[in-house]
Amino acid sequence: MSNKMIYGHSRLTDEDIYLFNEGNHFRLYDKLGARPMNVEGIDGVHFAVWAPSATGVSLIGDFNGWRPTTHPLKPRGSSGIWEGFCPELTKGNLYKFHIRSPRHAHEVAKTDPFALHCETPPRTASAVWDLDYAWNDDLWMSRRGNRHRLTSPLSIYEVHLGSWRRVPAEDNRPLSYRELAPLLADYVNETGFTHVEFLPLMEHPFFGSWGYQTTGYFAPSSRYGTPQDLMYLIDHLHQRDIGVILDWVPSHFPTDEHGLAYFDGTHLFEHADPRQGFHPDWSSYIFNYGRNEVRSFLISSALFWLDKYHADGLRVDAVASMLYLDYSRKRGEWVPNRLGGRENLEAISFLKRLNQEVYLNYPDVQTIAEESTAWPMVSRPTYLGGLGFGLKWDMGWMHDTLAYMSREAVHRKYHHWLLTFRMLYGFSENFVLPLSHDEVVHGKGSLLGKMPGDEWQKFANLRGLYGHMYGMSGKKLLFMGAEVAQWSEWDHDSSLDWQLLSSERHAQMREWVTQLNTVYRATPALHELDCEPSGFEWISADDVEQSVIAYLRKGADTREIVLVVCNFTPVPRQGYRVGVPRGGTWVTLLNSDDAAYGGSGMFSFSSLDASGVTWHGRPFSLEFTLPPLSAVFIQAPSDDRR
Repeated sequence: MSNKMIYGHSRLTDEDIYLFNEGNHFRLYDKLGARPMNVEGIDGVHFAVWAPSATGVSLIGDFNGWRPTTHPLKPRGSSGIWEGFCPELTKGNLYKFHIRSPRHAHEVAKTDPFALHCETPPRTASAVWDLDYAWNDDLWMSRRGNRHRLTSPLSIYEVHLGSWRRVPAEDNRPLSYRELAPLLADYVNETGFTHVEFLPLMEHPFFGSWGYQTTGYFAPSSRYGTPQDLMYLIDHLHQRDIGVILDWVPSHFPTDEHGLAYFDGTHLFEHADPRQGFHPDWSSYIFNYGRNEVRSFLISSALFWLDKYHADGLRVDAVASMLYLDYSRKRGEWVPNRLGGRENLEAISFLKRLNQEVYLNYPDVQTIAEESTAWPMVSRPTYLGGLGFGLKWDMGWMHDTLAYMSREAVHRKYHHWLLTFRMLYGFSENFVLPLSHDEVVHGKGSLLGKMPGDEWQKFANLRGLYGHMYGMSGKKLLFMGAEVAQWSEWDHDSSLDWQLLSSERHAQMREWVTQLNTVYRATPALHELDCEPSGFEWISADDVEQSVIAYLRKGADTREIVLVVCNFTPVPRQGYRVGVPRGGTWVTLLNSDDAAYGGSGMFSFSSLDASGVTWHGRPFSLEFTLPPLSAVFIQAPSDDRR
């Protein structure tokens, strides 16, 4: 291998550097890092890295014995970028940047922040790679905008790729991207979900972080294959009419020496003051959102996954930790903003710009915020003063509902407000109702394990929970394993307990989730106005003594109405009467107490005739036996008889 570097040839124009330094370059993945290039008829790789405080940067790798003296890079003016062209290097060569800093004679070998591919952990070198791939998802891409409207059904299956399914005969290894593709597509189609959301697939050194301690902001984890293998997975899902949402983590990054931390001997990507730059919850660093180049880096990363990997959306993790300077900090442990407040003004500006750029370039995708506080207008446009996200997780609904469902039925009447409070704010944002991975780890137990009562009641309670979730306004998200009613909490080192499906009750739970997805997708009243107040109407929110709630879901067409009635006690309610706005024959769409789903099957009814008895302030009413621990969906006649 020749030791000679070639200088003076660059993929970076002066305009690129100008935009990068002012924080407005959002396609840096085409310019920085290791990118193939031909110089005067010679094929090789152009390397560029931002390290403004370094006194020297060299290329080290498997092509020069990892020696820092043979392939030095040169600074590009005062931009802070070091670059050079290395002939003869090809796809697969391993490399790092050796960075020298004036502080304490600091020297360190760093992974390329813009690497497209990396060695499989615990190895940490970057790999020269390309993103060549022949996509076959044109039909999906041309139509996906219709799938991502707020009026469309959105039912998300949240997946941790490394533990969805493993290969016991081969040391319990996870499936690869390509192995997973047909199996996951078949399963999602069978169960009726519209989208898959992957916990972060970006490269991360610690598997137990589930991907949330990201080091590779442009590199998918090599644990499961190459970049092209991930493209194949997403491509295959698209061809099977399944959308793909990626978790993305701009809120913090790990302290590992090979990563972004203390990159050029200074706090380059993170704040220098630990009161601003170190996260006490995760022992990780916080990005300096006020630095122009950091904004360019992060927004480039977001657009990269939408551009090169055809992602249909980004779920942004831990937004609350970005918005508040005092997040998880005591008095004296944080620095107020320039106005004396606790809001992180730079992070707010960054999030707004992020969403503006995403929707400007990819108007047919969605950004989703995991934001756990009452910060206003998270999912409202920036021109109205909002943060600009398309959707927001409703963490309040999740906490309140699980707190209610975990109580013994006899005590639920004292906590009825946990079911009803949500609708006081239910349309302040465009909400997703999440039953996510965070609720089934760290000793919290599984969803089934949270349910009270004997085994039959546990399953009935869980069916009721899912029924209420699919009945309520808001898009849906369910973490893998919940659909088969796992007894054990999620373990990222193990496969899901697929053997449970040999048990009738677990198979029936999956069938219940499948039917919920099917009816939710097929019934406009259950999804069209998920984010509009006109799509929801309480019929009975105050039957505290019997722990029953009843509400209407309505479509844009006023003839589309579904009544949802939930009984959260194990007592059948005979002669239960519910007021309805329309006469005629109402048809049962779903009944969680049906024997097909593991219910008692004793109180099934296919249709009900509304009588002219006024009830709940409505001109008509239905009278029936309300099954125990159940959710019942009953559709109004479409002829609008009154």
